[in-house]
Amino acid sequence: MGMLLLTNGRIVDGTADAPSAPVNVLIENNIIREVGPKVEAAKARRLDLGGRVVMPGLIDCHVHVIASNPNLGQNAMLPDSLVMARGMGIMNGMLMRGFTTVRDVGGADYGVKLAAEEGLVPMPRIVMSGKALSQTGGHCDFRGRFDDRPTAETGFRLGTLGRICDGIDECRRAAREEIKGGADFIKIMANGGVASPTDPIHFLGFARDEIIAIVEEAKNAGTYVSAHLYTDEAIRRAVECGVHSLEHCNLIENETAKLAARAGAVAVPTLVTYDKLASEGASLGFPADSVAKIDSVRLRGLQSLDIMKQAGLTMAYGTDLLGAMHRHQSHEFILRREVLSAREVIASATHIAAELCRMSGKIGTIAPGAFADLIAVDGDPLKDISLLTGQGRHMPLILRSGRIVKRKGLG
Repeated sequence: MGMLLLTNGRIVDGTADAPSAPVNVLIENNIIREVGPKVEAAKARRLDLGGRVVMPGLIDCHVHVIASNPNLGQNAMLPDSLVMARGMGIMNGMLMRGFTTVRDVGGADYGVKLAAEEGLVPMPRIVMSGKALSQTGGHCDFRGRFDDRPTAETGFRLGTLGRICDGIDECRRAAREEIKGGADFIKIMANGGVASPTDPIHFLGFARDEIIAIVEEAKNAGTYVSAHLYTDEAIRRAVECGVHSLEHCNLIENETAKLAARAGAVAVPTLVTYDKLASEGASLGFPADSVAKIDSVRLRGLQSLDIMKQAGLTMAYGTDLLGAMHRHQSHEFILRREVLSAREVIASATHIAAELCRMSGKIGTIAPGAFADLIAVDGDPLKDISLLTGQGRHMPLILRSGRIVKRKGLG
């Protein structure tokens, strides 16, 4: 790819309340080499940003790239070839919205990650958990009440979000197998869920000893556990057991949020998925029993953001969308802006998300040594965060690892 010099760009990265003074960014192959107002390189191709805002590529910390069907039980029965083909379309759409890295929290395997890196179809970088771990009857058990097939017969097809494990020994083995298979972290289903058929929201997933065993296996491998959680009781229990990444957290209360903050945990709210499941889920095939659960978590979403902000609990950006609803990925910016400042929301999708992905300094920043994941924006998203929505309409330039995947109207 050689060298590329982006000139006259003003950085917005979630660390300041206003864009920087104009700078130049020198890219060599897939890495940012220099950033500054006087950076030059005689042999580099030049691209003048014309004073536009330049941002690190956005990061979504809660996606399911293989979930092309909102009915996750049906999604699990699709052939792997179809799941992958649809997934490539889903991931390309994410990239064209400016999301250059996504964290898959259940479903994607190492083959998906490699396909994204090979770049035959432009896709975001994948950080993944492999298959999420669930107990029998938990949030990844989609067999329904009258399906008594042994769980082994459901298999680990690409379209399945997770796998079933019961008891400490099975939990340890499942965690070890996912890590061996390339998982960057482990995901567990530690609470009831909206999408699954037999677990009300208040259900607690796994015994404490099972969670502690999974956390130990993750720590032994140098990584952490992420957990699907809604209720205050489930969140508190997960933090006490050593879980680091708290997904959703809609029903969290003040004291638990403070406990999680003291423990150094990170929350990943996903407000947009409940908003869109409520308005579109039924028409797109989301099961009726699941539709009935949506408001039990949706109506507390914005309040949970305020509780976590006041407690000082770090929050990363996440969406958790399914099927055709993936197109609403950027609407999470709009929802969060009702409670948080634009800088805080942008930070959640840049350097905070990078830290949760264990890639600080490599993504979520415009600095020497980082991957050249960059987007240019027409206008200032600190003043109008809707500029990050619209399917990338306001992004004339998107780079993923130094490769230009979108260029429009820049000379």
